[in-house]
Amino acid sequence: MQATQTQNTDIKLVEKPEGYEGAGFFATSLDKVVGMARKNSIWPLPFATSCCGIEFMATMGAHYDLARFGSERLSFSPRQADLLMVMGTIAKKMGPVLRQVYEQMAEPRWVLSVGACACSGGIFDTYSVLQGIDRIIPVDVYVPGCPPRPEQIIDGIMKIQHLVETESLRRRDSPEYKAMLNKYGIE
Repeated sequence: MQATQTQNTDIKLVEKPEGYEGAGFFATSLDKVVGMARKNSIWPLPFATSCCGIEFMATMGAHYDLARFGSERLSFSPRQADLLMVMGTIAKKMGPVLRQVYEQMAEPRWVLSVGACACSGGIFDTYSVLQGIDRIIPVDVYVPGCPPRPEQIIDGIMKIQHLVETESLRRRDSPEYKAMLNKYGIE
C-alpha cells in the first residue's frame, strides 16, 4: 500500500525579516521580536456607548472575525488590556470615567477612537457632549464614520498593529512621551 502525500498549493512564502542567519540559527533585534509578539496579541478593552459599539460587535462576529488579528480576547478590566477602543458618544460626565479607565491601563497602552462622535463629537455639537476624546486622553488612531463599517474598524486595528510592531521599546521612557502625558495631566 502506497501512502499518498497531498500538497497544499495555497502556501505563499514571504520575505524573511532583517537579521543574521546561519546554519541552524536566526538572530534579530529584541525590539523586532517584542514588537512582533505585541502586534499579534493585543487585548482590546471596548468602551462602547452607542451605535459604533454595534458595528464593533459585527467586527467580532464570524463574518469579519477580529480574532484573525490576535485580538480575540476582549478584556473588560483596564489592568489586563493594552488597547482602549472608545466607540460612540462620550458625554462630558463620562469623561472622568474614561480617563480613569485609561489611567488604570498598564504601559504600553494604545487608544483607538472609533466613529465621528468619539473623534470629534459627531453631530452632537451640544454642551453635554465631549467634542473628541483627544481632549482628555491621547489618541493613537482615529476611525472616521457614523458609524464606521466593520472593515474600517479592522483597518484601524491593523494601523494600531503596525504602530505596536514598529514602536521602540525606549519610546515610553523618552522625554517627548513624558511631555505628551504631562500635557494631558497624566503622570
